[in-house]
Amino acid sequence: MTSNPHLPHDKLLDLLLDVVCVVDVEGRFLSVSAASERVFGFRPDEMIGRTAYEMMHPADRDASRALVERINSGEPSHDHENRYFHKDGHIVHIMWSAQWLEAEQVRVGVARDITARKRAEAMQAAMYTISEAAHSAGDLQALYERVHEVIGQLLPAENFFVALYDAAADELSFPYYVDQFDAPPLPQSLDSGTLSAEVVRSGEAMLLTPETAEQMLKKIGRVAGKHSLDWLGVPLILGTETIGALVLQSYSGSVRYNEHDKELLQFVSNQVATAIERKRTHSRLEFLARYDHLTELPNRALFLDRLQNSLQRAQRDDLRLAVLYIDMDNFKQINDTFGHTTGDHLLQEVAQRLKQCVRESDTIGRLGGDEFAVLLDNIGKREDAILVAEKILDTLSNSYILNDKTVISAPSLGIAIYPEHAKDELELVRLADEAMYVAKRDGGKRFKIAGISAIANDQLKPTTCTTRPAPTLPNRE
Repeated sequence: MTSNPHLPHDKLLDLLLDVVCVVDVEGRFLSVSAASERVFGFRPDEMIGRTAYEMMHPADRDASRALVERINSGEPSHDHENRYFHKDGHIVHIMWSAQWLEAEQVRVGVARDITARKRAEAMQAAMYTISEAAHSAGDLQALYERVHEVIGQLLPAENFFVALYDAAADELSFPYYVDQFDAPPLPQSLDSGTLSAEVVRSGEAMLLTPETAEQMLKKIGRVAGKHSLDWLGVPLILGTETIGALVLQSYSGSVRYNEHDKELLQFVSNQVATAIERKRTHSRLEFLARYDHLTELPNRALFLDRLQNSLQRAQRDDLRLAVLYIDMDNFKQINDTFGHTTGDHLLQEVAQRLKQCVRESDTIGRLGGDEFAVLLDNIGKREDAILVAEKILDTLSNSYILNDKTVISAPSLGIAIYPEHAKDELELVRLADEAMYVAKRDGGKRFKIAGISAIANDQLKPTTCTTRPAPTLPNRE
């Protein structure tokens, strides 16, 4: 093909795929080539007279202004990047070459659309970042916050939330919810008629725009809250199971989502679903390492750890604390008579009743078998521990209805107090344990307080126990 040597220069520029533009010192477009409609969505005549900053992503404006000052001072730029909003609302990534012409007092720039390249790079980076966050985030909330940051680097994500579905309870909850208008919704079932519930129910991504919203909303019913102009939700799929959804919303006509954004968010959601499951598994393993799986109370290791921390505070601030050691009378006989399932249910009920007897700041632990311990943190006097022990005796001595069977059991308790009895966590537990065995030997259903006496090497040892039987209770059967 023979080129036309008489083709005007502006026509030659219009054949270029990159945008060639001329702007004044304030950044106002004076001349724009035809490629602007392909790159920015705006015809040249729609851009002339506007400033580049009007179209630019707000997060990039300050850095771009600083760079422009250097260019206008005579320092050309060959490869700086920033983001613009396309006419249809999606983000385009631009690489610029620009130079200031001092004589003409204008800046000439060439804009290349690198959105596809940036998207591919961002997807790769997102995959690694989310995988890393699954290992480094302290908990699920920290993971959700990191995911929000990652998505915000790919798409406009001012309004973003995570919905998770519990199939056993048929409950869709919203553990992470950031929205400029609405508060986090209450948990809901999949037949609630909301968009997020529909994404989870169908297992398919959903994009609502002003052009498509009316038909979709009629299909699934009315949605509570202020309607967004654009709503983009994708399912969180793990294997063959949909465990939730990721959702972006836009209330601004300048921010729009499209099919490319839907594909990008679905790619991210695949990584997020795996990360959530990995973090859930890790959290569950951590829980099992520190909590009793049957009663979900702290196990021996965690109980001793909390006791050690409380002792350090007590020593520093001149406070008192008490350890109560509890053993259920006749537990072996109950297990042998009614079976281990009934025995397990009894232990679970004991754990629940113990929670009713202490403050939230206190710690209840299951130390093994039918043995429990209570840490009463920061008590004023010995009588405070006695009052709690009497309440525990009262509460745990009431009959238990388990699997339609009436089971009778009562506790034996031992009490050891810091600083009267010991200053070490293991010694406190040992003394409370020994006092409990004395109470059990004396007939059970009572508590005893450990006694101490000084010996030559200033160590503490139990000598006597103060005994108090359980108060006489009315028949509550």
